[in-house]
Amino acid sequence: MIENYLLEELVAFKKYGTLAATAQHLLVTQPTVTRGMQKLEDEFGVQIFDRQPNRITLTKTGELAAKGAQKVIDQNNQLIETVKKYDYNHKNITVGSVAPGPLILLEKIQSSKLADTNLDLDHKLMDTKDVSGKLLNHDYSFILTNQELMTDKIESLYIGTERLSVNLNQFTLLANKKSVSFNDLKGLSFIVLSDIGVWKKVAEGKIPDAKFLYQEQREAFSEITKYSDFPYFTTNISKINPDDNFSDHDQINVPISDESSKMDFYAAYLKTNQKQVASVLKTMSSSWSKYLN
Repeated sequence: MIENYLLEELVAFKKYGTLAATAQHLLVTQPTVTRGMQKLEDEFGVQIFDRQPNRITLTKTGELAAKGAQKVIDQNNQLIETVKKYDYNHKNITVGSVAPGPLILLEKIQSSKLADTNLDLDHKLMDTKDVSGKLLNHDYSFILTNQELMTDKIESLYIGTERLSVNLNQFTLLANKKSVSFNDLKGLSFIVLSDIGVWKKVAEGKIPDAKFLYQEQREAFSEITKYSDFPYFTTNISKINPDDNFSDHDQINVPISDESSKMDFYAAYLKTNQKQVASVLKTMSSSWSKYLN
């Protein structure tokens, strides 16, 4: 079996073209590269270098060998990464999500009900189309998603429902209603946090002629919503988020009546990980019922 460092020398030589540049890139001496190239030819049993006075190049066979060497290096690196992720995910429970809400709940119970569990929460939200691939690639122990996934390798457990509401200036007619529809909000301008995951598509797609003023920073969002008349959205999870304290705001919270303002969330995981994540999901589901329903 050809050692990995020899394959790396071959790939580097193909890229840089000279012994000196290859040695400099690999932080070794030029004679070390020369010996490595000779060893490579011995391993292959064919000539892969064309040696001329003061010049050495790859033969056609050498070009092919260099391309193959790059593939082997990539496969080796992928194998190492996969094994490391697999090992990490069996010592820790890594969690991804398509929306911020479910992660807020997990953060709330992480220091109490799940204090003995090594949870690693990824707050970088993902697209729903990437969920299956990231699970199969062992990137996460489970992913919180608004789609129920059931395949031969993946299954899902219902966790709870997040409900969208809107906060309106107390002196508007809409603020006096028991609930409003998305159509009632037609043409309004909203202050919205930038990273709201799958809720972004709902808001932009359901409210006719609306404008959305996205804010990257949560502190700026909080200040603007407190001192301006712009409406903004919250959900039943917002009340347990310590970073979203709206108790001193003058706006009136009004539920949205449309069915699409309610979003079911599921925990999707590999069937082989079911035992590892079961207790966390059970705790999360019961906590959702306790705090949010």
